[in-house]
Amino acid sequence: MAGIDLNRTTTGAADLLPKEISTEIWAETQEQSAVMQLARQINMPGSGVTIPIITGDAEADWVAETDEKPVSRASIGSKQITPYKLAVIEPFSNEFRRDLPAVYEELRRRLPNAIAKKFDQTVFGTTAPGSNFDTLGGAAAVAIGPHATDAKKSTYAGLVEAYNKVAEADGALDGWALSPQAKGLLLNQVDSTGRPLLFSSIQDGTSITQILGESVYYTKGVFKAGNPATIGFAGDWNSAMWGSVEGIKVSVSNEATITDGTVTVGSGENAVEIPNQLNLWQRNMFAILVEIEVGFRVRDEDRFVRLTNGARS
Repeated sequence: MAGIDLNRTTTGAADLLPKEISTEIWAETQEQSAVMQLARQINMPGSGVTIPIITGDAEADWVAETDEKPVSRASIGSKQITPYKLAVIEPFSNEFRRDLPAVYEELRRRLPNAIAKKFDQTVFGTTAPGSNFDTLGGAAAVAIGPHATDAKKSTYAGLVEAYNKVAEADGALDGWALSPQAKGLLLNQVDSTGRPLLFSSIQDGTSITQILGESVYYTKGVFKAGNPATIGFAGDWNSAMWGSVEGIKVSVSNEATITDGTVTVGSGENAVEIPNQLNLWQRNMFAILVEIEVGFRVRDEDRFVRLTNGARS
């Protein structure tokens, strides 16, 4: 009988068991949070925090000799930022850790990146975990796919439009969060002789670390399929902030009982769904818990744009 994942009979793992286990593991590039790298980090208590916002500055004016000087006042507001818990538990058998140590270490190392990916997907989506947590999925869309026949309606023109839209909202575009699909689009931009526009040369590699002088970060969490698909975001990241209560926490238990979905008991009309509970000690298993309490807020969603692969019009 097959065991409960993850164990030595897990599909893919069993193929590695004979005799020697390679210490080289082919792993996809790890997800890192583009949001956490672009936005400002703030300290946050468990109850959340109030962020003061200056919504308008005092204004000076010209005065004639002996006239009274003008009086003006700044205007202020505030936003609450509330942390929400993001977590994942992954169970393993003791034998899996013993007999596939390299695979186990790689899986364990990757777990915190599941947190980063989900955080980015949430921020770049439209569904927040609760109130006082902003998302950017409703930002204005800018197509950066090139026009089929008009060279003036290029991807470069789309990037400039994104910059200008942020500026029109009184923002200053200072960073780009792009998906691998967006990078593929950018790599396809060439001059009239076929030479790449956005990186030095094929011999020097395909790294695109800046666009219009601003930093670029890549994350799969930004991509959303569609017609057109969302392939990136850009905006005034200095006006965005995130905070966590205690950072990422990791704990391990071999005595807890965890609930892993549901199982069907009975058949036909008598079938019922009940929680699938795993007693780790009873099964010679252990589980790793990774969690974070994190929040995200922006001053104004209009200071961000959503980049799509739609053709320029």
